[in-house]
Amino acid sequence: MSPKAPAVLPKNFEEYNEQRKASFLKVKDFKEAGGHLVGYLCSYTPLEIIDAAGASAVGLCGTSNETVPIAETVLPANLCPLIKSTYGFALSDKCPFTYFSDIIVGETTCDGKKKMYELLADIKDVHILHLPQSQERAWEADAWYEEVKLFKEALEAKYGVTITEDDLREAARRRNRLRRALLSLHQAQQNVPAPLSGVEMMSTLAAGNFNFDLESYTQSVEALAAEVQEKVTAGKPAEGIAEGAKRILLTGCPSGGLINKVGRTIENNGGVLVCLDDCTGERTTAMMVDEEAPDILRAIADRYLQIHCSVMTPNSGRMDHTLEQVRKYQADGVVDAILTACHTFNVESSLMQRTMEDAGVPYMKLETDYSESDLGQLETRLSAFIEMV
Repeated sequence: MSPKAPAVLPKNFEEYNEQRKASFLKVKDFKEAGGHLVGYLCSYTPLEIIDAAGASAVGLCGTSNETVPIAETVLPANLCPLIKSTYGFALSDKCPFTYFSDIIVGETTCDGKKKMYELLADIKDVHILHLPQSQERAWEADAWYEEVKLFKEALEAKYGVTITEDDLREAARRRNRLRRALLSLHQAQQNVPAPLSGVEMMSTLAAGNFNFDLESYTQSVEALAAEVQEKVTAGKPAEGIAEGAKRILLTGCPSGGLINKVGRTIENNGGVLVCLDDCTGERTTAMMVDEEAPDILRAIADRYLQIHCSVMTPNSGRMDHTLEQVRKYQADGVVDAILTACHTFNVESSLMQRTMEDAGVPYMKLETDYSESDLGQLETRLSAFIEMV
């Protein structure tokens, strides 16, 4: 199956609700105005390369149970919900960002994803980044650099452009500016009381994945950060959070599909999320690209390879960093959210539990998916955990 024509709406467009129709029309207008769109799924995707190519990077829809049944007509049921949701949105034409992407960037972070990308390539043009499985050997950094270089060359060929060193350096400056704004939001949560609810923080991060105007999103985050700093100065707590709420650090799998199910449930039951410690959270946001490095492409590659994902082995840096975050954010407890069938994070949860228990930090592992079938049980467990800490 060849990629769809970029300016043609899906056949089932009229069946969509008004919000989804508006999103499709917005992206359609962007494409017809000459915009280029690159879809991605993972934090290892070097966004500076996309920016430097004159394209906009946009996250793929993949955080909803809506399209999981559609995906299960092709994929096995006992697969990570993020993988099934992402493929289901592509298969059903229900995500404007997936539908209108010129090319999708995949990565070999897990077996389920990399095999799903093979099927996705029947629908869209897909470029795969081959990720090393460790950060310890020097040759792995070199191999990843070659992958990033290959990605740069693929986008140059795709769009008929030349990506210069100046382009990459400017892209790094723009991305670092956004990271600094997001980091100030994260770090504001170190204050007692926390000025933001975790749900508000998670929603802000999720919005950034689907905003293909980098400048406008950066400005909106900077404006929010300024507002939050005013609340910190005034000692104002987050709205809707009970006084004396237990401070919770959320770690584990990508949390985008768990904003309401986990985030809101924590904050409706006497807790407040003060630290997001997943791959889109504080620890990854704090990683900057060295804008002045002699080899800017190498600096970009090195920045992304530092990310602590459970696909890396060993991955002890993640446990060490999470414990450091517990102390910095004065967390009363840790919730480790594991998506069903995410084997790497599920196995690694034993190491996380050991680390927290050795340090005397209350810990709870929560295995779930995007459906609401276990919502009652989840609320009971989270409520009991928060009361206990």
